[in-house]
Formats: sequence, structure tokens, C-alpha cells
Amino acid sequence: MTKMADLSPEHFIWEWKDRIATIRLNRPDRKNPLTFDSYAELRDTFRDMVYAEDVDVVIFASNGGNFCSGGDVHDIIGPLVDMDMKDLLAFTRMTGDLVKAMIGCGKPIIAAVDGVCVGAGAIIAMSSDLRLATPEAKCGFLFTRVGLAGCDMGACAMLPRIIGQGRAAELLYTGRTMSAAEGERWGFWNNLHDADALEAEAVKLAQRLAAGPTFAHGITKTQLNQEWNMGLDQAIEAEAQAQAICMQTTDFERAYRAFVAKEKPVFEGN
Repeated sequence: MTKMADLSPEHFIWEWKDRIATIRLNRPDRKNPLTFDSYAELRDTFRDMVYAEDVDVVIFASNGGNFCSGGDVHDIIGPLVDMDMKDLLAFTRMTGDLVKAMIGCGKPIIAAVDGVCVGAGAIIAMSSDLRLATPEAKCGFLFTRVGLAGCDMGACAMLPRIIGQGRAAELLYTGRTMSAAEGERWGFWNNLHDADALEAEAVKLAQRLAAGPTFAHGITKTQLNQEWNMGLDQAIEAEAQAQAICMQTTDFERAYRAFVAKEKPVFEGN
């Protein structure tokens, strides 16, 4: 198992408290763009999260009033213009690997979004399990505006499942910005909060998830993602097996004992 409390990343801010990890991109003067290095370090961090025994929930937070402005124009977009196909494919696979790592990390991820959330930033929000935002949040899948397809980092698979095919198609074809009110109405944002309350609300939600049952939360995340590719019969069988596994945990017994004693269960993640 891996201990991540003392992680010292080079390309983003890492905070850890009470089994909740908070990640912030650290270029607020540029609205927190991603670089080749920050992409790779985020991917590797979420990969390591699978084995983390001291993290139960991750908050991907904003910094300086903005979430993420996507790939840095000078550090990423410019160099991409001069790359050959082999290097371009290596880059696009690497960015997709960040999404895979977030989905496969085994921990619930809460995006707390203020201000600009566009391009790859919108993908990071989309790839999170729960999404909170401020009324000022501006989310856009801008890929067509720079001459690319809307099918970036899993957007054509994931976004329609969150907001519906027609709405996703409009955003991915036009590259327009989705307002916070639209995003909440469409189910992209779980809730909207004022900027001065956003992070506190994200921490409150994270604390609720970290209180457990954390092993079962990991199973829920796995099933939410694996069942995309299952028929109904397969999904029901997979959930039968998953729930039987959870019924072997001590947390399940703790919940029963607490119910009988008319107490609130205290989960320990085993």
C-alpha cells in the first residue's frame, strides 16, 4: 500500500487532511492551464491513488478564482503544431490516460469549480464523480474552436451519459460555453454554491464520503464505470457479486449492530 499524505508534486498543489486529498493547479495568473508535465504528474498521482491507504476522497479544487483553462497555448498547443503523428498520438494517449486514472483510482473525486473550466479542464470536471460549481463557473469543451474534433479524452462517451446526447452534441460541435445555470439544470453540476462557500461545501461532502463505508464507496465507483459496457442481465449479476463482497465487510456488521442498538454506525473502511 502507498502513503500519500506527504506527497510533494512539482506541478500542482497537494493538500492532505483527515484522509481527504485536495489538488489545485498552480498557475492562477494564467487561469491554471495544463502542461505536458502537469498532465503526466496528475496521471501518475491518480494511478498511485489506487494503492493509497491514507486517502478516501479527492477534491479537485479551483485556485485564484478559476479551475483550469485547458492546455497551455504556449507550452502545449504550440509544440503540438510541430509534432509528427507518432508524437501526437503519444500525447493524446497520455491525456486520455489521465481520465482513465481518475476513473480507476478507486476513490470518489469531487470537482469544486469556480470561474474558467474549459478544454481539458472541462474534461477533468466531467471525469470527476461529483461536481460542485459557483454561479460564475464557465464550462466549455472548446476543441472545435481550435480546429479539433469534440471527441477528446472520452468526451463523446462520457458527456452524453451525464447531460444527454442532444445537449452534449451541441456543446461538442459548437464549443460554446455552458453557463452554470444550464449545467445545474442539465445535471452536469450537482449543486451551485457562492464562491466564498464552494470549498467548504466540497469539504463537507468529502467528509461525509470519508466517514464511510469507504470500501463500499470504492465498489460503487467501480460498478458505476464498469456497467457502462454491460447489458442489464450482466449488470444485475455484477451488482449481486459486488454486494455479496460488501456483505463480508465488518462495516456491514457494524451498521447492523448500530441499527439494533439505535445508534449511528461508525465505519472503519474494512
